[in-house]
Amino acid sequence: MSNDPEQADIFGQAKSEGVAEKVRPLAVRMRPRRLSEVIGQNHIVGEGCLLPRLIEADNFGSLVFYGPPGCGKTSLAEVIAMETKSKFVRINAVLSNVAELREILRLARYEAEKRTILFIDEIHRFNKSQQDLLLPDVEAGNIRLIGATTHNPGFYINAPLLSRSHLFRLEPVAPEAVASVLEIALQDSERGLGNQRCTADEEVYHAVADFSGGDLRRALNALETLVLSQPVGAHIDADAVEVFARERQIRYDRDEDEHYDHASAMIKSIRGSDPDAALYWTFKMLQGGEDPRFLARRLVILASEDIGLANSHALTIALAAFEACEKIGLPECEYNLAHAVLYLATSPKSNSTTLAMAAVKKSLRDKPVQSVPLWLRDAHTKTNKALGHGKGYLYSHDFPQAISGQEYMLDPEKYYEPGHAGAEAATADRLEKIRQIKARIQSQQSKAED
Repeated sequence: MSNDPEQADIFGQAKSEGVAEKVRPLAVRMRPRRLSEVIGQNHIVGEGCLLPRLIEADNFGSLVFYGPPGCGKTSLAEVIAMETKSKFVRINAVLSNVAELREILRLARYEAEKRTILFIDEIHRFNKSQQDLLLPDVEAGNIRLIGATTHNPGFYINAPLLSRSHLFRLEPVAPEAVASVLEIALQDSERGLGNQRCTADEEVYHAVADFSGGDLRRALNALETLVLSQPVGAHIDADAVEVFARERQIRYDRDEDEHYDHASAMIKSIRGSDPDAALYWTFKMLQGGEDPRFLARRLVILASEDIGLANSHALTIALAAFEACEKIGLPECEYNLAHAVLYLATSPKSNSTTLAMAAVKKSLRDKPVQSVPLWLRDAHTKTNKALGHGKGYLYSHDFPQAISGQEYMLDPEKYYEPGHAGAEAATADRLEKIRQIKARIQSQQSKAED
């Protein structure tokens, strides 16, 4: 852990600790030293954006950076500390504990004039109690918290802590930006690989950028390995990159965007009920270094989007695969992913959930919003009863087949149209019978009123 922002590196180590500059990874040596050097995040650090204004005024509270690995979350935190001349304390939520956290907070209160920035890497790993421990000092301004996470903050960071923080989403670094950094790194003699006197074709930078998948750290480390595997003064061409990528099973195809094209192929193969193709694209991505959690997330979405009520067990299987990827990891979770992919690909398909969801959203957007009918409103208090809430409500279980014939909207609408595949065929039959019974009851009621 380093308290000096000018000395901190990607591992939280300091130069003063005796780590020779030349043996530090290239990705560490090439980290930005000022805000103007941060690349690939123009949507949050570009001209006119909020974050640069907050940094320039040195007037910000807590920040949460959310984005994929290698997009620059840690670098941005260190740059902020340097730009504001703040004391920078870095911890990793995986390795830290409550005792360490209490000591850091105590020192921050004691050294209030130093404007301590506490950077917590992988903050989603902190449990609720650890996150709650930060609240008083965040609230009092004793620390300025910067949290970094690859997970959705809405699910992993406590609401009180999140509400006290500015949330910034970082994107994967664009291939063009990655390529430009690689070119600089190869030529830079002070921090980069310039002393190796190697040259490279323009397409080499773009090839390495392509298979890095927006992870700048991965791209720089790959370039360093490529250069150090060559003699001093060597020329690196695209063929060398292909061999390197193949040997390391890295996603690489100089003509395609592997990440999105292959994810699309996997999804469309499952949707098209082709288990062989679905399994092929899944494992091509895994062999290329794809994060299994990304694949599992896509399966969870697909289970409701493309299978839905035709086989509701599909969502359970997909969620179980996602949990396995989170808890078990590679290589063992490959079994769970294969299980889920085959199950989803061979399941009956229905997009009725997707269509119903779109229809109700369109109705809410385009038509007057309906109020809750009086007979459906809560009637637990005397005041509500006096206002007529609940009056006329028919308890469904008092009627044959639990169908009272009552309406549940002031202006009834139809959004859900059941499909006829798999289990949803029975749902379609059930709904049709319900509509017939309801129509008969309403007809009888209408005659009785006449």
